[in-house]
Amino acid sequence: MADHPGFHSLHDEAAASLSVEGSLPSWLTGSLVRNGPGAFSFPGGSTVDHWFDGLAMLYRFTFDPGEGEVHYRNRFLRTDAYEAARAGEFDGGFATGETTLRSRLATFLESPYDNTNIVVERVGDEFLALTESPRWVTVDLNTLATTGRVTYDGDAPAGQLSCAHFKRDPATGRLLNVDTEFGRTSTYHVYAMDGPQDRHHIGSVDTDKPAYMHSFAITPRYVVLTEFPLRLDPRRFLKPGRQDPFIEQFEWEPDRGTRVVVLDRTTGETVATPTAEPIFGFHHVNAFERAGGDEIVFDLETVPDATTIDSLYLDELRAGDLDTLAGRLDRFTVSLGGDGRYGPGDATVERETLYDDGTALPTVSPARWCRRHRYVYAMSMDQPATGWAHGILKIDADTGDAVEHREGGDYFGEPIFVPDPDGDAEDDGVVLSVALDDTDDTSRLVVLDGDTLAERARVTLPHQVPFDFHGRYFPGVRVAE
Repeated sequence: MADHPGFHSLHDEAAASLSVEGSLPSWLTGSLVRNGPGAFSFPGGSTVDHWFDGLAMLYRFTFDPGEGEVHYRNRFLRTDAYEAARAGEFDGGFATGETTLRSRLATFLESPYDNTNIVVERVGDEFLALTESPRWVTVDLNTLATTGRVTYDGDAPAGQLSCAHFKRDPATGRLLNVDTEFGRTSTYHVYAMDGPQDRHHIGSVDTDKPAYMHSFAITPRYVVLTEFPLRLDPRRFLKPGRQDPFIEQFEWEPDRGTRVVVLDRTTGETVATPTAEPIFGFHHVNAFERAGGDEIVFDLETVPDATTIDSLYLDELRAGDLDTLAGRLDRFTVSLGGDGRYGPGDATVERETLYDDGTALPTVSPARWCRRHRYVYAMSMDQPATGWAHGILKIDADTGDAVEHREGGDYFGEPIFVPDPDGDAEDDGVVLSVALDDTDDTSRLVVLDGDTLAERARVTLPHQVPFDFHGRYFPGVRVAE
């Protein structure tokens, strides 16, 4: 079978003003910035084994409705990992290469991995490309040039791993994140940020075996950590000899279940630690409070276990073996037992399925962050998965009904909802996604109506783009072309 087009290497970098087919809404004047693996093999001879280890490439789409154009640019991040790969010296990442965990930990402390290919986030006045390393890469959004590196060096507790997805409090604009610090007793450190070096410690939670956590959730009063039973024994750091790639050191321990840890954002105290059945997931969709704050509700895309990570090795993806990739949308409700006053052990957690026909990379309107939401947008996956996402879903979390869009390409990436600033309804706005057309060897940016998912506009890109990870729309970001 031929390689899947979504996992090819793109080495071209382009900058162009592209004509829009259809009509952009007049208020869509900001920039969408997407991040993901741009190349998996390199002229110097280096290759990677896993989708998560492809070299970071940024894609910027700046909307110009008045001219009927989108100003496009793509560019590799010029990271240490990029330079090593170009020189044929790439020595491993998330799931590529062998090293001792002791050496990997030393690297985390001294010069953490900087292949920041997950997302771009605005932190204070800086735009940072992020991954699960605590080393971030600063970017000029006008040129997409790499302008520096940031590693926190303040007094607040920090760790060797970070969640790749920060959470922004819509009321204050502050970002929150979670670090994992390895030790004889390992610790999750929760903190808020107003800038890359402006960090406020919220609270910490000890754990005997740290869990792999790609994201977390927040509400106005709480931080929610979902401690999946994919665990790492820190004593492995002491083992001699070369070992498997980093992620393969985590072990699936279903007997532990999934511990949900709730921290009070004001006091830093742990107010709940109920345990749900063993599941795994990457992406929390949103969270909110109800019943006067006695209940925390969070939506999470789940899969039965951690075999999803193994399914993302490139050999399997390129062969179309995506059996474990499709997720389902689950809702978890944590009852605190009187706002936590009875102690963490008295809390309970219940799980219900909102949609189980196959999802990937679910998002909600940023206008609904930390508030009750009704609509979730996601890539549409067959269940069980028989190929990459063939459409975009709009899921009604109240009814379980879904609308699907499948026009404009053979495969679709993560949908980003952009709310109409003058809209009244939750779904007043547009959905942005990058579609890959296998027949025409092209990729397109598609702009869909947030209510109906009907296509409003499309833009054909100058090259076929491999599947990326995540995007952010920045309303006020205009660039000079």
